[in-house]
Amino acid sequence: MSNGDKARDQARAAFEKLGGDRSKLWLVGAGVVLLLIGFRSCVTVEPGHVAVRVNNITGEVETITQPGLIMRLPFGIHSVHIVDASPQTFHMRGTANKNPLEVRELTVRASDGSNFEFNDTTILFKVVPSSGARVIFDAGTEHAYRMWMSPYARSILRDEFGRESTISVSNPTTFGQATERARKRINDLLTKHGLEVTSIVTPRPRFSEDYENLIEARNQADNEMSVIGSNLQRAATDRSRRLAEVDRDQNKIMQEKRASLEAQLATAVSTQTQTRREVDTFKIEKVATGQAALSASRSTAIELKGQLDAQFVSRKAEIDAFRLQPVERVMERLGQRLEGVTIDIQPWTNDSAPSRVQVEKLGGIQ
Repeated sequence: MSNGDKARDQARAAFEKLGGDRSKLWLVGAGVVLLLIGFRSCVTVEPGHVAVRVNNITGEVETITQPGLIMRLPFGIHSVHIVDASPQTFHMRGTANKNPLEVRELTVRASDGSNFEFNDTTILFKVVPSSGARVIFDAGTEHAYRMWMSPYARSILRDEFGRESTISVSNPTTFGQATERARKRINDLLTKHGLEVTSIVTPRPRFSEDYENLIEARNQADNEMSVIGSNLQRAATDRSRRLAEVDRDQNKIMQEKRASLEAQLATAVSTQTQTRREVDTFKIEKVATGQAALSASRSTAIELKGQLDAQFVSRKAEIDAFRLQPVERVMERLGQRLEGVTIDIQPWTNDSAPSRVQVEKLGGIQ
């Protein structure tokens, strides 16, 4: 028995089980129809997807980003379009275009006229969930929006990397800056269509064999320069450390010497103060002694002056009295003074007929 015969027999058996009542059969059929309509009126939105519901009567468009079941009125009242909003990967690799997400590799002409290639350029992008309706209107249903990636990515990446020279593009720092500039420019264009590029991953550019050898030589030179710079930095650190040690030792010596000199200075100042005190004491004693001696000497001088004045007056009185005495008395006094004195007188003349007698002392008075 074929499967068709079995199905007819099962339907006939079910009909007979219902007692041949056609009204119940219609009820079952209506329930089945309603169940089918209910299933067709519900659309499931999976995580990472966006639903765009269009009311074909009013023209209202609604973007639903929450996953779950949504209602869709039958008979063409509502149209629901599901858009994949999960992160997607766009590759530029190989020598031919395979599909919208995998196209031929990127070739760039640098600013200095040389050419270089990227073996596998990877761009991560996604649909902005809130812009699902814009994606449908601009590109179409399902995955039609992927058509925007190839022309925008290729032209902008060529433009941005074409501004660099072969030397600068081989520098990872400059290379990353060009990639970021390209990502911003692509987003400025794609966000208008509801797409967003989250990341651009580009491998090291591939040059000709000679240029690759030159790049390798330059990298080796850069590594050597890095080693030299590290050695210089380490030498500078050692120098700074040694200078710090020398400064520390010298500061210690200076502190010890300063402490010793300050102690000597304090001792010298103390000795100086003591010496000044002793000198001041000695000076005070000597000045007091000198003042006392001066006072005594002045008193003695005054007394001596009085005595001398008295003697002077007495002598003057005697002289005055002697002056008034006669010549005989003077000669007598002179004779008393010359008592015991021998005077030798020798006559001497200059001519034979002297007119006067000259007395010359030949020897001392005996």
